[in-house]
Amino acid sequence: MFGGIGFIVDGNMAVGVYQEYLIVRVGAEQYATALKKKGARPFDITGKPMTGWVMVSQEGCGTKQSLEKWISTAMEFVATLPPK
Repeated sequence: MFGGIGFIVDGNMAVGVYQEYLIVRVGAEQYATALKKKGARPFDITGKPMTGWVMVSQEGCGTKQSLEKWISTAMEFVATLPPK
């Protein structure tokens, strides 16, 4: 999809890695809140940002605790989606 590694839960992508960024699926409702967090920016690798997804730099996910929080956020959102 984007030339990186993706992790899928019940057929839905939850998190991934693109270059030096963690890609996190947060959903539309949490998108604005997620963008306010340290190291987060819109997921935009084509000039067309994907709402509901953020790119997180190492600054925002460089500790075990911060990485686990981002993954937890993605897992909570993906759990609301129907399996594919």
